[in-house]
Amino acid sequence: MQVHHLRTDELPGLPTVAALGTFDGVHLGHREVLGRTVAEARDRGIDSAAVTFDLHPAQVLRPESAPKLLTSFDEKLELIADCEIDRTFVVGFDEAEAERSAGEFVETVLLGQVGAVALVVGPNLHFGHRRAGNVDFLRSMSTDIEVISVDPVKESLADLEAISSTAIRRALRGGEVAHATRMLGRPYSAKGEVIHGDHRGRTIGFPTANIRAAEERAWPSEGVYVGWFERANGSTHPCAINFGRRPTFHQHAQHSLLEAHLLDFDDDLYGEVCKVAFVEFLRSERRFDGVDALVAQLKDDVGAARVVLGV
Repeated sequence: MQVHHLRTDELPGLPTVAALGTFDGVHLGHREVLGRTVAEARDRGIDSAAVTFDLHPAQVLRPESAPKLLTSFDEKLELIADCEIDRTFVVGFDEAEAERSAGEFVETVLLGQVGAVALVVGPNLHFGHRRAGNVDFLRSMSTDIEVISVDPVKESLADLEAISSTAIRRALRGGEVAHATRMLGRPYSAKGEVIHGDHRGRTIGFPTANIRAAEERAWPSEGVYVGWFERANGSTHPCAINFGRRPTFHQHAQHSLLEAHLLDFDDDLYGEVCKVAFVEFLRSERRFDGVDALVAQLKDDVGAARVVLGV
């Protein structure tokens, strides 16, 4: 997939079938839109394109209440590429972009820079100043862009609300990582550099790979989870995950930490950028009376992780 930054790159000037959105999480609803975009473009014999932003608009418009991100910008591009999109056009979002009218965005960006002859849109599309751009607005404009609307996608296990980034964040806040997985079409995961902790885990027989929890990122509620740990070399390892403030040893920790205990593994991971995927919630984080009680519980957690993951 080729990535074009609209303000700085020379643009190809080709006709495209495009999808427009923030695409945070690239969940199953997004994938439906992007898949339809690819199919429509192939039918026409032209390139498929995603049009997205370098920042979530809320980070500029209301930073004090902006939603926590499900994906970093780089992760988002990787996931869009996995959908077989040919090109992604990146709009730099700042205060000036926030003031651009929906009509000007269509004329300048979608028509002038992206070369869209058709636009595939989901049900929650909004763009332009005061979010005035939506499906009805696009259809009311006298342009040559064909508007192709995609119906909402709902979670498969039950007739729940439509899949959205907001619903996924809500599931994560409740520790419902299995629910988030069903909406994403993959386990919720996050990347980070393995850092040094206080090395206490190794002394009690449960060494952990520690990853700092980025504040702008959406995280599951504090607790113990089953998951998978992917190293920089691509190898994947089953793990038990503690995400929280380690109350047995820290009464007033200011920040949460992700600690992954890799099963049947003993190697140095410091400095590696690794990915941790959350599969299932086991229990809430709590304070234990002493190390012996904690170790007994950790043994149970590892046993439960083996059952869940089949290892």
